[in-house]
Amino acid sequence: MSGAIGLYARAKPGFDERVEHALAVLQTAVAAHPARLVFTTSLGAEDMVIADLIARHQLPIALATLETGQLHAETLALITRTEAHYGLSIERWRPQAEQVVQFVARHGELAMRQSIELRKACCALRKLEPLARAMQGRTAWITGLRREQSGARAEVPFSEPDGQGRTKFSPLADWSQADVWHYIASHGVPYNPLHDAFYPSIGCEPCTRAVALGEDFRAGRWWWESEHAKECGLHAAPLASALRTRFEASPATETETAA
Repeated sequence: MSGAIGLYARAKPGFDERVEHALAVLQTAVAAHPARLVFTTSLGAEDMVIADLIARHQLPIALATLETGQLHAETLALITRTEAHYGLSIERWRPQAEQVVQFVARHGELAMRQSIELRKACCALRKLEPLARAMQGRTAWITGLRREQSGARAEVPFSEPDGQGRTKFSPLADWSQADVWHYIASHGVPYNPLHDAFYPSIGCEPCTRAVALGEDFRAGRWWWESEHAKECGLHAAPLASALRTRFEASPATETETAA
């Protein structure tokens, strides 16, 4: 089989046990945070596995995504395709339009490539602020983080405080890339076609490129920056907490969710 499945899917020892453990982490999250739990999906391969587990086992977990205004067309199409495939509704959380207009007018469409500070400001505007609104009223969230993804994520636990009074669950923390793609192949999970074009990690279009053979998993994200800077802030608790305080002090805007 060609594409990402042919490249990465491998049945590795302990796979079934890792699937059962991931499901147990999700079930623990549901039991501890009934009706106040959200899965924040970026529609990446890992997140599609989690969406499948949620749907397959009919877990009462809300799904939400950050529609940044800079996503690839393939990613936007996958939101709708995922809803249709699983019969689930995915909340769309968008940045505040006027703030985006002002930021682009001041710094340009490719401000993120001018400096790390401007790139992080763009991430704050398009991701952290909408995430803060998505998290209101919720006590826990689920992510697709894996230890193998980068050095910065090498010690990701299955659950941890997020620095904002909530618990963050990462049920695939101990999964390999081979595990992720073996699950996708085994269960017919829909995924972003960009993965077949050598995009292992997919974010906003201006900040994502294909990787070459042998390059690191996240080499295609913010490739003009040094490795230690390659996080948007969603999973850096101190930064996220500070930005949450900043944005929650500003006037609230209308929540945008899927119909």
